[in-house]
Amino acid sequence: MTHQPDELFSAVDSLLAAVDGGTVLPAPTERVRLREAAGLTQAAIAQALGVRVPSITAWEAGRAEPKGERLEAYRRLLDGLAHRYPQPASPPDSNPGFPPSPPPPPAPSRPGLAGTGPQSVPVDAKPGVMQRPGHAARPARTGTPLSRRPTGKAAGPASVEADDDLRFENGPLAVIDVDTDGQVLAYCVGGLVLDVPAKSIPALVDWTLKEAKLGQPKLSGPGKDADPLLVLTPSALERYGLPAALTEDERLAGRIPEGHKVIRQLARAEWKLTKRGFGPWARIYRPAQGSERMCVQLCIPSWNALDTRHWGHAAQLPPAELARLLGTFASRVMTPRGSTAVTGLELMTAFHPPTRASEPGTDGKRHSEHNPGSLGKDPVDCAPCEAPDGHPLLAGLPRFHVRGPAEKLFEEAYDWARPMTDAECTLRHLVGIDVNMAFAAGANGLVVGLGEPTQVKQPVFDPKLPGSWLVDLSHVDLSRVKVGKDKWADLDASLLPSPFTPKGERPEGPAWYATPTVAYAQELGYDVRPVEAWVRYDNGRYLDSWYNRLRDAYLATMADLGVGADLSPADFLAAMDGYRQRDPQLAIVVSAVKATVKGGLGKLRERPRGEGWKPGQPWRALSRPTWRPDIRAAVISRTRINLHRKLVKHAAFTGQYPVAILSDCVVYAADGESPLDFLPYRDGKPLPGGFKLGVNPGLVKHEGTQSVLWGEGVREQFNAPELNLARYIKDGTVTDQDTGE
Repeated sequence: MTHQPDELFSAVDSLLAAVDGGTVLPAPTERVRLREAAGLTQAAIAQALGVRVPSITAWEAGRAEPKGERLEAYRRLLDGLAHRYPQPASPPDSNPGFPPSPPPPPAPSRPGLAGTGPQSVPVDAKPGVMQRPGHAARPARTGTPLSRRPTGKAAGPASVEADDDLRFENGPLAVIDVDTDGQVLAYCVGGLVLDVPAKSIPALVDWTLKEAKLGQPKLSGPGKDADPLLVLTPSALERYGLPAALTEDERLAGRIPEGHKVIRQLARAEWKLTKRGFGPWARIYRPAQGSERMCVQLCIPSWNALDTRHWGHAAQLPPAELARLLGTFASRVMTPRGSTAVTGLELMTAFHPPTRASEPGTDGKRHSEHNPGSLGKDPVDCAPCEAPDGHPLLAGLPRFHVRGPAEKLFEEAYDWARPMTDAECTLRHLVGIDVNMAFAAGANGLVVGLGEPTQVKQPVFDPKLPGSWLVDLSHVDLSRVKVGKDKWADLDASLLPSPFTPKGERPEGPAWYATPTVAYAQELGYDVRPVEAWVRYDNGRYLDSWYNRLRDAYLATMADLGVGADLSPADFLAAMDGYRQRDPQLAIVVSAVKATVKGGLGKLRERPRGEGWKPGQPWRALSRPTWRPDIRAAVISRTRINLHRKLVKHAAFTGQYPVAILSDCVVYAADGESPLDFLPYRDGKPLPGGFKLGVNPGLVKHEGTQSVLWGEGVREQFNAPELNLARYIKDGTVTDQDTGE
């Protein structure tokens, strides 16, 4: 190929600019030489740069490269060492007629997340596209990563992280788009863009598995790596013969017809689809060969794959920005597996796969065995009291029988309100506070059942044993409760909701409750004597890893938005003001993380979804080991009890009572507009056991403020003295539909 002089000069100028900008590092062998010459260990360098030792191993082997500020810091370190320990002179017997061989080109850095550091590219580069030297104004067009890394392993033990860099060096996912020139491009995380040579969906799947190097490492030892995810834009759908939008019938069915030409193409190429077919979240696979999976997932935003309630306007983002948003979620939570609810459930399984490989037997072979701490691979029946209406366990009940509290476990979040007192009406404002990640906090450290329930008659209550208990708590009197060791408080019970019912009504007799609810009655200082129980002796803290992952994702993203975990109450409120506008894409990630929590817990008791289901018949979700209404009930019970405990502490200390509660939002009447006008802080410290402002799960933020006149006016307008004002406190908007008028 012949190059024109201008092209050659441009290529040289690009290389020089890259070197001057500090984006080219010495050859891997030189990095090792400099470190060893200085007598430094990999651990010392890792500690200085704030990374793990396997990362230094990968950098020195050429399997990975640092990014952003760490790239600059590592370059600075190597430059300093090079001045102190220059290359030794060539030996006298070396051949002077030939210059030394140039070092091998450096490996490209692994695409990082948004916000991990700036990419050094020419000023006229196309946004979101990583450029190759010598082609400053053109996007990279190659069917493989922009430049190949060495495929051989370095001598010595290779780290898991380095291997993951090789297998998944282009990130967990790619957004497939067609540019104005008709070229199909794959936008990956970190600004990387790959050329896609595939001309059909089967060829696209082949390219993804063989060349794209997409995917994500497993989250636990016995787990599985995440399959690569391809997000198809409308232009990509058109290129590959798929509709840009589903028809009404297709939308209701959740898939395109079985006879569609693309499905026929996949069948001819011996690719299979899961039972849900080719819909907004399609999985295309071949049966696994040994331990190697052959599966690619498609996400089609224009088919409503990204629910606007949770993903906002993500479907309308340009490809590079959508890759950044979904890549950030994938790296901090997991590669999306469907809706946020599906992803939340899959995240639980990713940390606790149902099986694991056994130790080698006498024949030296391993086999699949139950993974301790998981829910197993087979579903278990719930207790009859835990079964929702229509469950096969209830098939013998009369058709129109209504199950009461003594027959049905009813652990749900609060939906409670009361009329304001005369004293509260003299105040000026209604202030709403909202518990951050309330249900995630309720799952933290919670012991839940893992196996099937055991029925026990006349049991002795054990607060450490998960299960459902039939017990009479109507004698618990909130006018006098225990608030500490040997410390009691007198309260106005008429101004507090009962902790035992979602509507806040005092129970009238025996009812079924989850363990946290019954344990709270004991904590308040009252005796409990269950009549019957369904308990689970096989139990554990199944949700801890799930909670930690989602908590860390939430806190990291909020920190990126300027809301740190160590802010003072006033600074926290200031930081929360308008935080979504600082980076709307990261704000969407926050919403998706929250939806993953609630949706995942909701999936534990998924109800029938059409499909011709009739009461008394099983539905599809019942075949999952993760259909566990008892776990959902325990989390909701603990979340509601956590909130009530704070209500009691606050009332006992301040004499203030809530006006309305909706799930994790509480409304108080106050003289000022800020939570600081009624939350008791002393020297910057909150009331022990009460509400505390902050970003961490379980702490509270400001939900909204309206006037007392607004609240009274709304209730009078709709003739609803107990209208739940917590539902509307955020923006003050109430409609006839909301009130049932």
